[in-house]
Amino acid sequence: MNEKKIHKNKWQTTIFLLIIIFITYLSTAITDFNFIDSIATIPAAIGWMFTNLMVTQESMAKMPAIMEKLGETIFMSIAATTLAAVVSLFLALLGSKTTKVNNIFSMLARFIASFSRNIPVVAWSLILLISFGQNSVTGFLALFVATLGFLTRAFIESIDEANQSSVEALTATGATYFHIVSKAVIPQSLPQMLSWILFMIETNIRSATLVGILTGTGIGYMFDLYYKSMNYNVVALITFTIVIAVIVIELISNKIRKVIL
Repeated sequence: MNEKKIHKNKWQTTIFLLIIIFITYLSTAITDFNFIDSIATIPAAIGWMFTNLMVTQESMAKMPAIMEKLGETIFMSIAATTLAAVVSLFLALLGSKTTKVNNIFSMLARFIASFSRNIPVVAWSLILLISFGQNSVTGFLALFVATLGFLTRAFIESIDEANQSSVEALTATGATYFHIVSKAVIPQSLPQMLSWILFMIETNIRSATLVGILTGTGIGYMFDLYYKSMNYNVVALITFTIVIAVIVIELISNKIRKVIL
């Protein structure tokens, strides 16, 4: 019996790999992608990067302006994530099987989460750009809506995974809905929720750079400005600054996670 199962699994794995190979080949044929030519261009691309993307003393003069725009991007990301977390908590309580008020509100909360999550932040930026124009409000709203869907889904799963014994105990004593949520559900789910919030802050800082290019705000706008003017020395400085900022924030976030989890 075990040999048949192993043999079946091997055949399924082989078929699956063949399908992936076929899809990959078909994709390269449709897009005219040549893997060998791509590999051959790597040395030239690396050479261009080392030749043009160099931080010079002249580009360092732009550092104060870069730091100002970077701070704007970071604070916008934190603000969008924080506000989205508050709204997501409300929607998660309505959507979770443990704390739902009724099926209608639960389905509505899950629909909002699914709808906002499945549209990429770049698409949200373009959609909102038509209505609000190129400004910081557009970037903020794009990050907010995309974060709302992700955090709502994550919070629902965190609440559903919480220990049900304390919820059942409070329910048996006749505790109110708000008492059950504040005393049993939130305390258990809070560490995991905070971890997701920190993760989204990291993600949004990365996304905010691309959003800024589209909405004309923050560090993304400055990157786009100097890139289009072919001032690659400043582009290199902006890139290094973003990378260092993301690494520092990730290290801080990891330390906070170790404390709360």
